[in-house]
Amino acid sequence: MPIPKVSFEETLGKSVVETGLCVGCATCVISCPFSCLEYADHKPKLVSECKICGICAQVCPRFNPSMPSLESFVFGRERRSSEEFGIYKRILMAQTTSERIKEVCQDGGVVTSLLIFALKEGLINGAALSGESVNKPLMAVPKLALSENEILQCAGTRYTYSPNILAFKEGVIRKAGRLAFVGTPCQIHALRRIQLLSLRKYANAVSFTIGLFCSECFNYEGLIKHFFREKLGIKPSEIVGVNIKGKMILEIRDGGIEKVPLRVVKEYSCDYCAACPDFSAELADISVGGLGLEGWSLTIIRTDRGDEIFRKAEAKGAVRVKPIEDEDERLIELLLKMSKRKREKAAKTLLSKV
Repeated sequence: MPIPKVSFEETLGKSVVETGLCVGCATCVISCPFSCLEYADHKPKLVSECKICGICAQVCPRFNPSMPSLESFVFGRERRSSEEFGIYKRILMAQTTSERIKEVCQDGGVVTSLLIFALKEGLINGAALSGESVNKPLMAVPKLALSENEILQCAGTRYTYSPNILAFKEGVIRKAGRLAFVGTPCQIHALRRIQLLSLRKYANAVSFTIGLFCSECFNYEGLIKHFFREKLGIKPSEIVGVNIKGKMILEIRDGGIEKVPLRVVKEYSCDYCAACPDFSAELADISVGGLGLEGWSLTIIRTDRGDEIFRKAEAKGAVRVKPIEDEDERLIELLLKMSKRKREKAAKTLLSKV
């Protein structure tokens, strides 16, 4: 099917950027074959005359999104009405077996374990994911990890937005080879649209994707600089870990713990997150999230590729698993609740933009 010849200004400029729906994923920037776009102030900026190829509109996760078409592309079918958090093959709890990973990981350390396993086994040459800024503590930034140590340095969760697609582009430019991609649901959507459009330069570099459960991201200036530093009086450099378990939990370098009700930090969430209908990264090969668990990660195996990678990691002892038992049904109930809440909020937000 030919790509509709429409300009950036007519599509993303008017319907996504100007309306505040742009997540700043940078997919349009890396996909523009004429380098008309640059990434500035967390969004695309037109820096030269648009050549009207229409590609940017086709890869943007917020422009005319079509979940059924992407589901058909990824899974060979559309979801059933009963599949409220997307299509999947199996769901379980998992955790790393590595003590080294446990020291730095978030929850069960599943993402880090899978990436390091795949790297050691030659299944990937590296991974595009997020790490922490060298100059700004707790700021998430895109990272291309090509070694075990680099993957370990990126372990843990940063609750500010990172355009990991830019790290993926770096890997392609450097001809790093096959890459794993780790990102939020919106970034997984974007990467799938790249694959659906058959932009081979990028599509051929994808080995597998890991999607992260995501309710929302937070504004760095608001949450880190204003709330943590000014309201709580805690220097960002003194915070060694942030987690969300019903509350936002800050682990302080001196061993102290600060717990903050989520309602207090809601005002610092990114506005564009309200338009996202996907909580559990429904288009990823593997989806992972803490969902209130301690020392374990809820893991959803969605595709044949994801199942292949995970079973190999399990067989080699990189991760251990346990099934969802009857007493753990609260996890599924919570997953259903969060997924439904995200869809309903997105529907209301998008309706208000019309």
